[in-house]
Amino acid sequence: MNYKLFGSTTVLGEHKTACFFSVGISETHSVCSSCQERSVCMLTAALEQCLEVCWGETHEVLTDLTAPPVCKEVTQRALEFLKTLFNITYSVHRQEVDEVNPAFFLLAISLTLNDLLRHCLLVPCEVEDRKEELQGHTVNVLSALPLQCLDALLSARLTEGSKESGGVNMDYVHTLLLFMEKRLDRGHKLKEKLAPVLNLLTESSKAHKETRHYLRQQILPPLRDVEIRPEQGNTLRSKLVRLMTHVDTDIKHCAAELLFVLCKENVSRFVKYTGYGNAAGLDSDSDTEEYRQAKDRINLVTGRVEDEQPDPMEGMTEEEKEAEALRLINMFNKLSRNKIIQPMGVTTDGRLAPLCGQTRHSAVEEEEEEEDDSETEQ
Repeated sequence: MNYKLFGSTTVLGEHKTACFFSVGISETHSVCSSCQERSVCMLTAALEQCLEVCWGETHEVLTDLTAPPVCKEVTQRALEFLKTLFNITYSVHRQEVDEVNPAFFLLAISLTLNDLLRHCLLVPCEVEDRKEELQGHTVNVLSALPLQCLDALLSARLTEGSKESGGVNMDYVHTLLLFMEKRLDRGHKLKEKLAPVLNLLTESSKAHKETRHYLRQQILPPLRDVEIRPEQGNTLRSKLVRLMTHVDTDIKHCAAELLFVLCKENVSRFVKYTGYGNAAGLDSDSDTEEYRQAKDRINLVTGRVEDEQPDPMEGMTEEEKEAEALRLINMFNKLSRNKIIQPMGVTTDGRLAPLCGQTRHSAVEEEEEEEDDSETEQ
């Protein structure tokens, strides 16, 4: 279905857009599917006309970053189209290709829609807040499309000054990265504002090795400074690692999954970059010389080289050391009697058992041996 049939001279206002969406959620599945296709076609055409998009010879949107920024009114109209596109496409969110209406799927992955979405990410706007909002709603639409739609976003040709990875244009990925960091720094409504772009970057990294490689270079560069904790500092890595202990479990898991995917889902590498404590149970051939030299001194819980601690018994006499040892034993006994801790030991058959039980058993055996010895002497 060619979108030009519907939208070449059509500009939808907010009222018509809302009506269009209400038709798209009709109760009858077949009607609903047909309305979805027509709705996406017309909204795509309306978005193209709203932003006055210019097309190149290879059917690629020409985004001129030096052109005058998009005015506030035009940005607002584009936002309404993106919001409605999200509501329509969300019904096929993350479905497999054979589960989606073929015509709708082909429409969704068309270069037209994806080029427009990439253009929305890159186009300059008069008001910076509006630009961020435009990018946010574009991310929402991309997140609601089938995963295969992400392929077309990397189809842009390389130009002078483009970010690239493996010969693939990474301008779209780089823009998403900057957008993510901006929302990270804001720290406001993270679940609503940050989670979608984290998930989109994660899915993009899973689907395209070029994207994963580029993001890993930006977020997880080779470890060189191992003197500070992974969560300390202002790098992208430290900001994301801090999210791994966030009170909101959704945000925590989103951040951890992105880092895990960037580590090629290798647990040892994941622990190396985040610290055992942050990874919560989650070594590698990519170790740097600095990391290899410090590896034996890195605390696996904190993920950094800790300062050497002085020997607490240095300068003490043997009698003082023995007294200190007895004091510690008494402290552990008290904690054990109050059931605050339960010291465990390994039995002769290799099983774990309470240490107090083993101690009593050992004491009884010693008493029996002493009695046997005294009887033998008599």
